[in-house]
Amino acid sequence: MSTYGGFAQYKFSGYVNQKDWTEGVYFSLAEDYRKVSGIYPEQIIQKVTPDSTGYFEFTGDNLPLINHIYKIQVDNCSDKHKNRAHLNGFCADSEEVLFVANNNDTISLPFTFDEEMFCKIISNNEKSNAFIKIDSIIDEMRYAFGNYRSKANRKINSTRWIKTLHQYGKSLDEPLVELHIYAFLSNKTNDLYSHYLNDLKSNSYYDELLGRLQKKYPNSTYTQQYEKELASDKFLLDPNEVTSKRSWFWILLFLLIFSVLFNIIQIIFHKRKRKLNGFSEKKLTQQEQKILILILEDKTNKEIASSMFVSVSTVKTHINNLYKKLGAASREQVKQLYNNK
Repeated sequence: MSTYGGFAQYKFSGYVNQKDWTEGVYFSLAEDYRKVSGIYPEQIIQKVTPDSTGYFEFTGDNLPLINHIYKIQVDNCSDKHKNRAHLNGFCADSEEVLFVANNNDTISLPFTFDEEMFCKIISNNEKSNAFIKIDSIIDEMRYAFGNYRSKANRKINSTRWIKTLHQYGKSLDEPLVELHIYAFLSNKTNDLYSHYLNDLKSNSYYDELLGRLQKKYPNSTYTQQYEKELASDKFLLDPNEVTSKRSWFWILLFLLIFSVLFNIIQIIFHKRKRKLNGFSEKKLTQQEQKILILILEDKTNKEIASSMFVSVSTVKTHINNLYKKLGAASREQVKQLYNNK
């Protein structure tokens, strides 16, 4: 993927509040820009235990010399599952910070003035703070939409917010950071998804981003992933144009079928979700809600794992968590609970 340095050395350090975070601190490399939230075993580079003051430090000379997306994270889920099944990407009780860095960088994560952690990055790499700033813009957008919930407001302001995010991303001169924006806008569960598709029809920004990625990171997994996803989205908009490129035909056909099935599942999921709101005061995660629907459809653990593209052990973990939140001890009790609703 890239050349790893043998002379330079990175140092990523910071502080965590040990009263709230009793487990270790994870340092991960995220080569999939859609898997930046959560802890994944294949991403973890190192885990350390903070000292008595909460200080932690990651050092070495084994990172790529070019920028990649990294993550430092803490969670309190480790002791809840002896087989560490929580390392499937989800842990509700966690905090993380994303940043762009390379083998030459020094990064510090100090407490803010109000003793908050992972809210400030001090680095010799000016790109490192970009994710925090983008998330701040997204939070500002959500706040604006929360105050004015009308359709008219969303229609008018969605275009403005998309443009704002694009302009900020381009100003950074770092396409890896722009992928964070793209992942947010193109998320099918996002309220902005339909606006993103409309924007994709006429806005050259997305092709220009691909060009910037190919120029700066020609052989990276980030570029390959974005190129395939962009082709898939364009196929949804205009299948005839895309299928003219024969070399992509079967790949895009598969992606189209997958996308259609995903949307159908989403529609069914949202319909069922309305009926499930009263099950428990404890909110089910998105994965648990999907598994609940499949349980109600009499699917086996193996069938659920196959449809969700996860392992059977991961499904069992989600089911155990689901039972606890619903106050049930078996599938039959879950079905009775649902039928009674």
